[in-house]
Amino acid sequence: MENVRKVLTELMSKRKLDTKFQNLMSSVYEDADVLAFCEAHKAELSSDSVARSASKLYEYVQERDKFNRHEPTLMPGYQPVLIVNNHMIEVSYKPSKQLLADEKQREFNSRVKSVNMPKMIRRAHFEDFYPDENRQSALNAALDFVQAYETDPHHFHKALYLSGSFGVGKTYLLGAIANELASQEFVSTLVHFPSFAVEMKNAIGENNLAEKLNIIKEAPILMLDDVGADAMSSWVRDEVLGVILEYRMQNELPTFFSSNFSMDQLEKEHLQINQRGESEPLKAKRLMERIKFLATEVTMVGVNRRQS
Repeated sequence: MENVRKVLTELMSKRKLDTKFQNLMSSVYEDADVLAFCEAHKAELSSDSVARSASKLYEYVQERDKFNRHEPTLMPGYQPVLIVNNHMIEVSYKPSKQLLADEKQREFNSRVKSVNMPKMIRRAHFEDFYPDENRQSALNAALDFVQAYETDPHHFHKALYLSGSFGVGKTYLLGAIANELASQEFVSTLVHFPSFAVEMKNAIGENNLAEKLNIIKEAPILMLDDVGADAMSSWVRDEVLGVILEYRMQNELPTFFSSNFSMDQLEKEHLQINQRGESEPLKAKRLMERIKFLATEVTMVGVNRRQS
């Protein structure tokens, strides 16, 4: 095709067009992007093919301008581009940078599954976990686990049992671990255990207890938050927590815990006494053996940051 601007001008003058259409196409044929595209592909285009592609060129200019003005378009989230197909001009749509960024964020979020966890875990990152002399060991242990797991995810790695008083950052640190693992495409499931225990009781009447329990016990990386926060019935202890721990120990799946109790306190002050006030030390010891197989205790102390 000869001089592009000349061809487009001749198309307007030779074709018998009504005034309205001629005005519309005049701006299209003078558009800088259209001129540049036709110039770049003039070896593949004829004046006739450009004339027959008028509607496509018009569509491109209109949709591009709407996209740039952030107005609704034919393909929301997609940016129009001109292409040559069989010597004809067509409009294709490619994902915008924003759409790609949104999809990437959705994929990232899907790798951190949470059950009744606070929203702040989505924003938890190691960079924002301010270590002091009381929390540095916990941060170091978390970083060590992440590095070891990312290096060799197919072998068993003991996770962490974070113990400490209210508001010292146990849950936040679990979220930071999950988000760091998600950045390397590993999936974690965080569960607020007291709330999950209530769901399990309700699931009995809904006939989906096994289904819900299997999702949690089979998670690639599991984080049980706030273990021991509420009174635990013998059924929850043995048929929920016990089943989860047994499965994960047998399959060597990374399992994190956070609790206001130390391991020793959890065994003797929480797991050992049933709801009738009876002491069941053997059952408590059995559960603690599984917890100790799965995780190493790290104590966190400090001020309650929820009130600071």
